Amino acid sequence: MSSTPIKVLVVGCGNMGASHATAYHHMPEFEICGLVSTGKSKEVLNEKLGGVYPLFSDYSSALASTRPDAVCISTYPDTHEQYCVEALEAGCHVFIEKPIADSVAGAERVVAAAVKTNKKVVVGYILRHHPSWEKFVELAQTLGKPLVMRMNLNQQSHGYMWDVHRNLMKSLSPIVDCAVHYIDVMCQMTRTEPVRVSAIGARLTNDIPADNYNYGQLQIHFEDGSVGWYEAGWGPMMSETAFFIKDVVGPKGCVSIVAKDASAVGQSDNIDAHTKTESLRLHHADLDANNAFTKADEWIDLKDEPDHQELCNREQRYFLRAIQEDMDLTDHLADAVNSLKVAFACDESVKTGQMIQLS
Repeated sequence: MSSTPIKVLVVGCGNMGASHATAYHHMPEFEICGLVSTGKSKEVLNEKLGGVYPLFSDYSSALASTRPDAVCISTYPDTHEQYCVEALEAGCHVFIEKPIADSVAGAERVVAAAVKTNKKVVVGYILRHHPSWEKFVELAQTLGKPLVMRMNLNQQSHGYMWDVHRNLMKSLSPIVDCAVHYIDVMCQMTRTEPVRVSAIGARLTNDIPADNYNYGQLQIHFEDGSVGWYEAGWGPMMSETAFFIKDVVGPKGCVSIVAKDASAVGQSDNIDAHTKTESLRLHHADLDANNAFTKADEWIDLKDEPDHQELCNREQRYFLRAIQEDMDLTDHLADAVNSLKVAFACDESVKTGQMIQLS
């Protein structure tokens, strides 16, 4: 194993890019060779990191001049495919924020390029690195079948975050950009294939493209009879009531994430609140002869409760392992493409008013 640091070019210096850059900055195994953004975010980030890194406004120029070993892409989704393929063809490993591309065909081209160049591509599914979410999935798998999965993440965004969300909605809806996380979680819980989807959406503002919507809710039917819904809304008009629901029900009981602080009024657009779990509540459905519950609910409080930055650190440690240990990421990329396929089918359902058959 080489002791030479992996030279990484950080592209996109907003919320996620800044967190990933901070992880690299503190990891001796990586060496940042440049920060890239079209606006001022690279200067702001560089100052936070000590002002020591080269700055670039053009991605292709930065890639050519720095000749990195790896590229971290945290830009808006409409650039993901182009930037990722360009990095792979330049001989770089890639860490890329979800979604892997802004179309299913684009995601498949990214995977094909990774296979062709024999380079690693890790997609930023941050919940896969959260101990409480891993436990949430594990407990859901003990509840029997079918499962009923209920999840949402509505955000009453304003100020800077409303700018971010409006920019995201120039290319994707909330249920495509955000739902891929939760579709991925549902697939992990059921360990079976989605077969059909339906979805609804509403355009609650004129500040986004006419063909997009800032509120959506999707429903997924799985081949084992399980069903799940996910809801996402962005904007200053969204309600702070019940913005954080993470709940799974099965024949044997239910398990819920109970995030008391994350559910507090005024927290819905706080990025740290989106991954905060605090407690898991496991309910057992067993009844005695008098229909009384035989077991009390269990509260599971994991001591390992990483904040948003620590989760990004863990993502980058996984990226490092993928490179150093030559990990087989076939299933990782297949899951990323599959969750995007389901999300885009939901988007199609919103726009056509039809249920979409997947298989």
